[in-house]
Amino acid sequence: MAGPSGSLWGGEQLDLAAYLARVGYEGERVPTPEVLSALQAAHIASMSWENLEVVLGRTVRLDLESLQEKMVRRRRGGTCSEQTLLYAAALEAIGFTFTATQSRVRLGVDKIRPATHASLRVELDGEVWLTDVGFGAEGLLAPLRLREGEVARQGSWTYGLVRGEAPTPGTAGPLVLRQLRADGWFDLYAMGTEPRFPVDFTMTNHFTSTHPRSPLNDKLLVQKTAPERRLTLYNTDLITVLPDFTVDKHQVTAEELPGLLVREFGVELSAEDADALVARYR
Repeated sequence: MAGPSGSLWGGEQLDLAAYLARVGYEGERVPTPEVLSALQAAHIASMSWENLEVVLGRTVRLDLESLQEKMVRRRRGGTCSEQTLLYAAALEAIGFTFTATQSRVRLGVDKIRPATHASLRVELDGEVWLTDVGFGAEGLLAPLRLREGEVARQGSWTYGLVRGEAPTPGTAGPLVLRQLRADGWFDLYAMGTEPRFPVDFTMTNHFTSTHPRSPLNDKLLVQKTAPERRLTLYNTDLITVLPDFTVDKHQVTAEELPGLLVREFGVELSAEDADALVARYR
Protein backbone atom coordinates (compact mmCIF):
# COMPACT_ATOMS: atom_id res chain seq x y z
CA MET A 1 0.00 0.00 0.00
CA ALA A 2 2.94 2.33 0.51
CA GLY A 3 4.62 4.41 -2.16
CA PRO A 4 8.14 3.91 -3.53
CA SER A 5 9.67 5.28 -0.35
CA GLY A 6 7.78 2.75 1.78
CA SER A 7 5.93 5.56 3.58
CA LEU A 8 2.14 5.32 3.31
CA TRP A 9 1.38 8.59 5.11
CA GLY A 10 4.45 10.60 4.12
CA GLY A 11 6.37 10.20 7.34
CA GLU A 12 9.65 9.80 5.48
CA GLN A 13 9.07 13.06 3.57
CA LEU A 14 7.88 15.09 6.55
CA ASP A 15 10.20 17.68 8.06
CA LEU A 16 9.46 16.34 11.52
CA ALA A 17 11.62 18.87 13.34
CA ALA A 18 9.80 21.75 11.65
CA TYR A 19 6.39 20.25 12.43
CA LEU A 20 7.27 19.70 16.09
CA ALA A 21 8.60 23.25 16.35
CA ARG A 22 5.38 24.55 14.76
CA VAL A 23 3.21 22.83 17.38
CA GLY A 24 5.60 23.59 20.23
CA TYR A 25 6.38 19.99 21.14
CA GLU A 26 9.82 19.39 22.70
CA GLY A 27 9.40 15.95 24.25
CA GLU A 28 10.53 12.46 23.32
CA ARG A 29 10.00 11.03 19.85
CA VAL A 30 8.91 7.51 20.77
CA PRO A 31 5.56 5.74 20.23
CA THR A 32 4.11 5.76 23.75
CA PRO A 33 0.71 6.78 25.18
CA GLU A 34 2.33 9.76 26.88
CA VAL A 35 3.88 11.04 23.66
CA LEU A 36 0.62 10.52 21.74
CA SER A 37 -1.32 12.51 24.32
CA ALA A 38 1.23 15.33 24.42
CA LEU A 39 1.46 15.51 20.63
CA GLN A 40 -2.33 15.68 20.15
CA ALA A 41 -2.58 18.41 22.79
CA ALA A 42 0.24 20.40 21.16
CA HIS A 43 -1.27 20.11 17.67
CA ILE A 44 -4.73 21.20 18.82
CA ALA A 45 -3.36 24.12 20.84
CA SER A 46 -1.36 25.37 17.85
CA MET A 47 -3.53 24.76 14.78
CA SER A 48 -7.09 25.95 14.31
CA TRP A 49 -9.68 24.33 12.07
CA GLU A 50 -10.27 26.70 9.14
CA ASN A 51 -11.57 26.70 5.58
CA LEU A 52 -10.07 29.97 4.37
CA GLU A 53 -8.73 28.40 1.17
CA VAL A 54 -12.27 27.53 0.11
CA VAL A 55 -13.62 30.95 1.07
CA LEU A 56 -10.85 32.62 -0.93
CA GLY A 57 -11.70 30.51 -4.00
CA ARG A 58 -8.73 28.16 -3.96
CA THR A 59 -8.28 24.41 -4.22
CA VAL A 60 -7.54 22.61 -0.95
CA ARG A 61 -4.38 20.61 -1.70
CA LEU A 62 -3.60 17.46 0.27
CA ASP A 63 -0.12 16.49 -0.92
CA LEU A 64 2.35 16.56 1.95
CA GLU A 65 4.50 19.36 0.56
CA SER A 66 1.43 21.63 0.25
CA LEU A 67 0.36 20.75 3.78
CA GLN A 68 3.79 21.58 5.18
CA GLU A 69 4.03 24.81 3.22
CA LYS A 70 0.62 26.00 4.40
CA MET A 71 0.31 24.78 7.98
CA VAL A 72 3.93 24.55 9.09
CA ARG A 73 5.81 27.27 7.23
CA ARG A 74 2.98 29.81 6.77
CA ARG A 75 1.43 29.01 10.16
CA ARG A 76 -2.07 28.47 8.91
CA GLY A 77 -4.70 26.03 10.13
CA GLY A 78 -6.62 23.59 7.99
CA THR A 79 -9.66 21.41 7.45
CA CYS A 80 -10.15 17.94 8.91
CA SER A 81 -8.49 16.23 5.95
CA GLU A 82 -5.51 18.59 5.93
CA GLN A 83 -4.87 18.38 9.65
CA THR A 84 -5.35 14.63 9.92
CA LEU A 85 -2.99 13.93 7.02
CA LEU A 86 -0.25 16.16 8.46
CA TYR A 87 -0.71 14.62 11.91
CA ALA A 88 -0.66 11.10 10.43
CA ALA A 89 2.66 11.84 8.74
CA ALA A 90 4.09 12.96 12.08
CA LEU A 91 2.82 9.85 13.89
CA GLU A 92 4.28 7.63 11.18
CA ALA A 93 7.62 9.44 11.36
CA ILE A 94 7.77 8.85 15.12
CA GLY A 95 6.89 5.18 14.73
CA PHE A 96 3.24 4.85 15.80
CA THR A 97 1.06 2.06 14.40
CA PHE A 98 -2.36 3.37 13.39
CA THR A 99 -5.33 3.14 11.05
CA ALA A 100 -7.35 5.99 9.59
CA THR A 101 -11.15 5.79 9.55
CA GLN A 102 -13.95 8.09 8.47
CA SER A 103 -17.04 8.86 10.53
CA ARG A 104 -20.52 10.28 10.01
CA VAL A 105 -20.93 13.66 11.68
CA ARG A 106 -24.08 13.93 13.80
CA LEU A 107 -23.85 17.09 15.93
CA GLY A 108 -27.14 16.16 17.55
CA VAL A 109 -28.85 15.04 14.31
CA ASP A 110 -29.86 11.38 13.85
CA LYS A 111 -30.10 11.28 10.06
CA ILE A 112 -27.38 9.43 8.15
CA ARG A 113 -24.84 11.83 6.68
CA PRO A 114 -21.84 11.11 4.43
CA ALA A 115 -18.74 9.72 6.17
CA THR A 116 -16.69 12.90 5.89
CA HIS A 117 -14.82 13.18 9.20
CA ALA A 118 -11.40 11.53 9.52
CA SER A 119 -9.62 10.40 12.67
CA LEU A 120 -6.94 7.88 13.62
CA ARG A 121 -6.95 4.70 15.71
CA VAL A 122 -3.59 4.10 17.33
CA GLU A 123 -2.51 0.70 18.67
CA LEU A 124 -0.42 0.91 21.84
CA ASP A 125 0.42 -1.82 24.35
CA GLY A 126 -2.55 -3.97 23.37
CA GLU A 127 -5.05 -1.08 23.49
CA VAL A 128 -6.59 1.03 20.75
CA TRP A 129 -6.87 4.80 21.16
CA LEU A 130 -8.95 7.32 19.22
CA THR A 131 -6.82 10.36 18.40
CA ASP A 132 -8.49 13.22 16.55
CA VAL A 133 -7.07 16.65 15.70
CA GLY A 134 -9.56 17.70 13.01
CA PHE A 135 -13.03 18.07 14.55
CA GLY A 136 -12.80 21.72 15.48
CA ALA A 137 -14.44 23.40 18.44
CA GLU A 138 -16.27 20.30 19.73
CA GLY A 139 -13.29 17.98 19.36
CA LEU A 140 -11.27 15.89 21.77
CA LEU A 141 -8.35 17.46 23.60
CA ALA A 142 -6.58 14.13 24.20
CA PRO A 143 -6.69 10.53 22.95
CA LEU A 144 -9.66 8.47 24.14
CA ARG A 145 -9.50 4.75 24.83
CA LEU A 146 -11.57 3.18 22.06
CA ARG A 147 -14.05 0.96 23.87
CA GLU A 148 -17.78 0.99 24.47
CA GLY A 149 -18.76 2.75 27.68
CA GLU A 150 -15.53 4.75 27.96
CA VAL A 151 -15.99 8.15 29.66
CA ALA A 152 -13.20 10.69 30.11
CA ARG A 153 -12.88 14.21 31.44
CA GLN A 154 -10.64 16.38 29.28
CA GLY A 155 -10.09 19.87 30.61
CA SER A 156 -13.56 21.19 31.46
CA TRP A 157 -15.28 18.86 28.97
CA THR A 158 -16.53 15.27 29.29
CA TYR A 159 -16.61 12.76 26.43
CA GLY A 160 -17.94 9.25 26.12
CA LEU A 161 -18.34 6.37 23.70
CA VAL A 162 -21.64 4.51 23.38
CA ARG A 163 -22.85 1.83 20.99
CA GLY A 164 -25.38 3.33 18.58
CA GLU A 165 -28.32 1.64 16.94
CA ALA A 166 -27.60 -0.63 13.98
CA PRO A 167 -28.35 1.15 10.68
CA THR A 168 -29.67 -2.06 9.13
CA PRO A 169 -30.96 -5.32 10.70
CA GLY A 170 -28.29 -7.90 11.47
CA THR A 171 -25.41 -5.41 11.68
CA ALA A 172 -23.57 -3.96 14.66
CA GLY A 173 -24.25 -0.36 15.53
CA PRO A 174 -21.35 2.10 15.37
CA LEU A 175 -19.52 3.51 18.34
CA VAL A 176 -20.71 7.10 18.81
CA LEU A 177 -18.51 9.81 20.29
CA ARG A 178 -20.56 12.03 22.59
CA GLN A 179 -20.02 15.14 24.68
CA LEU A 180 -21.77 15.74 28.00
CA ARG A 181 -23.59 19.06 27.97
CA ALA A 182 -25.75 20.86 30.51
CA ASP A 183 -28.87 19.10 29.19
CA GLY A 184 -27.33 15.65 28.71
CA TRP A 185 -25.27 13.74 26.16
CA PHE A 186 -24.83 15.23 22.69
CA ASP A 187 -23.75 13.02 19.77
CA LEU A 188 -20.71 14.28 17.84
CA TYR A 189 -20.08 11.53 15.29
CA ALA A 190 -20.74 7.87 14.55
CA MET A 191 -17.44 6.13 13.95
CA GLY A 192 -16.63 4.11 10.87
CA THR A 193 -14.50 0.97 11.05
CA GLU A 194 -13.22 0.39 7.50
CA PRO A 195 -9.56 1.42 7.08
CA ARG A 196 -9.06 4.53 4.96
CA PHE A 197 -6.02 5.74 3.03
CA PRO A 198 -4.74 9.08 1.68
CA VAL A 199 -6.58 8.57 -1.61
CA ASP A 200 -9.87 8.38 0.31
CA PHE A 201 -9.16 11.79 1.83
CA THR A 202 -8.98 13.22 -1.69
CA MET A 203 -12.55 12.14 -2.42
CA THR A 204 -13.84 13.47 0.91
CA ASN A 205 -12.00 16.75 0.47
CA HIS A 206 -13.51 17.24 -2.98
CA PHE A 207 -17.03 16.79 -1.60
CA THR A 208 -16.64 19.00 1.46
CA SER A 209 -14.91 21.85 -0.38
CA THR A 210 -16.89 21.91 -3.66
CA HIS A 211 -20.28 20.20 -3.37
CA PRO A 212 -23.18 22.69 -3.32
CA ARG A 213 -24.74 20.91 -0.33
CA SER A 214 -21.58 20.85 1.71
CA PRO A 215 -21.90 23.23 4.70
CA LEU A 216 -18.21 24.11 4.38
CA ASN A 217 -17.83 25.33 0.83
CA ASP A 218 -19.26 28.86 0.95
CA LYS A 219 -19.14 30.04 4.56
CA LEU A 220 -16.14 31.13 6.60
CA LEU A 221 -15.61 28.74 9.50
CA VAL A 222 -12.69 28.93 11.93
CA GLN A 223 -12.68 26.94 15.17
CA LYS A 224 -10.40 26.41 18.15
CA THR A 225 -10.84 24.22 21.19
CA ALA A 226 -9.16 24.64 24.57
CA PRO A 227 -9.59 23.27 28.09
CA GLU A 228 -11.65 26.28 29.22
CA ARG A 229 -13.50 27.52 26.11
CA ARG A 230 -14.65 26.72 22.58
CA LEU A 231 -14.22 29.48 20.02
CA THR A 232 -15.89 29.66 16.59
CA LEU A 233 -15.85 32.30 13.87
CA TYR A 234 -18.81 31.74 11.54
CA ASN A 235 -18.65 34.32 8.75
CA THR A 236 -18.51 37.48 10.92
CA ASP A 237 -20.08 36.01 14.07
CA LEU A 238 -17.61 35.25 16.88
CA ILE A 239 -19.05 32.62 19.24
CA THR A 240 -17.54 31.63 22.59
CA VAL A 241 -18.81 28.62 24.58
CA LEU A 242 -17.73 28.28 28.22
CA PRO A 243 -17.60 25.09 30.35
CA ASP A 244 -21.08 25.79 31.80
CA PHE A 245 -22.27 26.03 28.18
CA THR A 246 -23.16 29.69 28.35
CA VAL A 247 -22.69 31.26 24.92
CA ASP A 248 -21.40 34.69 24.01
CA LYS A 249 -22.01 35.74 20.40
CA HIS A 250 -21.18 39.03 18.76
CA GLN A 251 -20.53 40.28 15.27
CA VAL A 252 -17.21 41.66 14.10
CA THR A 253 -16.54 43.93 11.14
CA ALA A 254 -14.83 42.78 7.97
CA GLU A 255 -11.84 44.97 8.79
CA GLU A 256 -11.41 43.22 12.15
CA LEU A 257 -11.15 39.74 10.64
CA PRO A 258 -7.40 39.53 9.86
CA GLY A 259 -6.36 40.75 13.31
CA LEU A 260 -8.94 38.53 15.00
CA LEU A 261 -7.65 35.47 13.15
CA VAL A 262 -4.13 36.08 14.44
CA ARG A 263 -5.08 37.06 17.97
CA GLU A 264 -7.71 34.43 18.75
CA PHE A 265 -6.95 31.57 16.35
CA GLY A 266 -3.24 31.87 15.57
CA VAL A 267 -4.00 32.00 11.83
CA GLU A 268 -1.63 34.27 9.95
CA LEU A 269 -2.68 35.61 6.53
CA SER A 270 -0.55 37.25 3.89
CA ALA A 271 -1.39 40.86 3.12
CA GLU A 272 -2.98 39.75 -0.15
CA ASP A 273 -5.17 37.15 1.55
CA ALA A 274 -6.14 39.56 4.32
CA ASP A 275 -7.26 42.13 1.75
CA ALA A 276 -9.25 39.52 -0.16
CA LEU A 277 -11.01 38.35 3.00
CA VAL A 278 -11.90 41.88 4.06
CA ALA A 279 -13.23 42.65 0.58
CA ARG A 280 -15.43 39.55 0.65
CA TYR A 281 -17.09 40.45 3.96
CA ARG A 282 -17.08 44.24 3.73
